[in-house]
Amino acid sequence: MNARDRLNAALNHREPDRVPIDLGGIATTLTTGASAALEERVGFCPDAGLMDRVLQAVVPGEALLERLHVDTRYAHLSAPAGWADIELDDDTYEDAFGIRRKAAYGPDGRLWYYDFVGHPLAGAESAADLARFRWPDPRDPSRYAGLEARVRDLYETTGYGVIANVCASVFEFAWYLRGFVQFFEDLVLDPAFAAALLDAVLDYQMALMDETLKRVGPYVSVVMTGSDIGAQAGPLLSPDLYCRIVWPRDRALWDFIHSRTEAKIWHHTDGGVVPLIPHLIDGGVDALHPVQPLAAGMGDRQQLKRAFGDRLTFWGGFDQQHVLPFGTPDEVRDAARRLLDDFMPGGGFVFAAGHNIQHDVPADNILTLFDTVYEYGRY
Repeated sequence: MNARDRLNAALNHREPDRVPIDLGGIATTLTTGASAALEERVGFCPDAGLMDRVLQAVVPGEALLERLHVDTRYAHLSAPAGWADIELDDDTYEDAFGIRRKAAYGPDGRLWYYDFVGHPLAGAESAADLARFRWPDPRDPSRYAGLEARVRDLYETTGYGVIANVCASVFEFAWYLRGFVQFFEDLVLDPAFAAALLDAVLDYQMALMDETLKRVGPYVSVVMTGSDIGAQAGPLLSPDLYCRIVWPRDRALWDFIHSRTEAKIWHHTDGGVVPLIPHLIDGGVDALHPVQPLAAGMGDRQQLKRAFGDRLTFWGGFDQQHVLPFGTPDEVRDAARRLLDDFMPGGGFVFAAGHNIQHDVPADNILTLFDTVYEYGRY
């Protein structure tokens, strides 16, 4: 099998020759710190630049992808022409939506990520306020310059599985604009306003997807969406609240994507989301990432596989909170083997780290993890 065949077999719940390996998406890549540690260890630059400023996530270089036996390659959108973040001070900036973020530094003094400090719709009180909000143009052609040619070339001249790195978000992006606490209050106290904001975000994301998929829909194996609807202790909102207000908008996005491509939908949500998984499946999600094993209900992988494995591909699943940053290489190897034993039978599993590999993860643990999956994850 080539890499694309391997990925497509796993997504269709068939056993490929080995477990597909993923690295390089907005939630499955390296941070700048992890990349620097790897560079010192492997002797070459492992990244091709910054993918996301907020997460300090990098685009892995081809040499590293080949070294780690990665089966996926990502199609990235471009930044709009003429736009640059507005630097408010040495640590704070404002993006194209008016969201403000401030730098957060790790114990090593390195910039680790950016945190929210300002939300452009925090003071909105009505649908009229929402109507006055100025959205960046999702159909700006500069965002898609060269995209179709790049993706078609990947599809026609390589055997990799190509993934559209869009990660469209409805629920999560709504609170980016509104503020986390404020939006959760809206869901309960002013559901009409919350629904109107979700609809506005949905319109934006559907336009973004429309422009992307009319260019790359025939060539990609996977389209990414994502909204964190879970935390360590369980879902962030009740199944009833999710199904009444959020799920219809999620489903509309997933239906839209499925209507424009045969690619599978990969959905990212952190946390303990077991009560919400049936709704994700019913809405059209084909693969779930990251399957966070230390979150409530997500650690019993065999039960997850029994309950949902015939309808859902699990993507990820490795313990990135404890084992990857703090374990020894032997502990990483043992944990990777247990993960494969639980999830790989029957297909329906794609390996990726649980989330972006963080700044404090030792390079030897990263290499051990990917090498173990490559060597042990064979059918």
